[in-house]
Amino acid sequence: MNYILMGPPGAGKGTQAKKIVEKFGIVHLSTGDMFREAKKSDEDIRKFLVSGRLVPDEIVVNMVKKRLEKDDIKKGFLLDGFPRTVNQAQELDKMLKSENIKIDAVFFIDVHFEEAVKRISGRRVCSCGASYHVNFIPPKVKGKCDVCNGELIQRSDDKENVVKDRLDVYKKQTSPLIDYYKKTGLFVNIDGLKSESEVFKEIKKYIEAK
Repeated sequence: MNYILMGPPGAGKGTQAKKIVEKFGIVHLSTGDMFREAKKSDEDIRKFLVSGRLVPDEIVVNMVKKRLEKDDIKKGFLLDGFPRTVNQAQELDKMLKSENIKIDAVFFIDVHFEEAVKRISGRRVCSCGASYHVNFIPPKVKGKCDVCNGELIQRSDDKENVVKDRLDVYKKQTSPLIDYYKKTGLFVNIDGLKSESEVFKEIKKYIEAK
């Protein structure tokens, strides 16, 4: 039970990934989480993430390869945030083939770019770890965390100009993956404009049918 979860920034991949791994007991392999941890000690990665540019394929591929060598992935995994380019997909195919592992489906959560910008630029976070959205999940007091009363901030990579740059990069470098995976017969398009529960219901239905 191995899956890939794709979609533009702001599509809700993180939310759906949590639901999928909890429901089906598989491992969540998020390159976003890997890089957020890595940027604490790696200045080059931090610069890539803050600017909105994609981290070079070689760095990403090596990081994922090391993760796929761990024993916990034997019960199944969900790749979230990788691959992002056709080259990465081809490298992933080589990795999986060498380990006799196959992907069962590639879920693409489809959200138009205007909606993605609105979703991401409205995010606010607190140093305690709580997160909000100015439109969808507002705090009780504007600018203040409900949990600790701390100041809410907008992450540098969530600012509108950076988000638009991220989406431009996505469109140029990641969108070709749709055609790549359509040719494999693994591609499953999911309407990301539906509610969180409806999106998960559609994904869950597909997995259980298989």
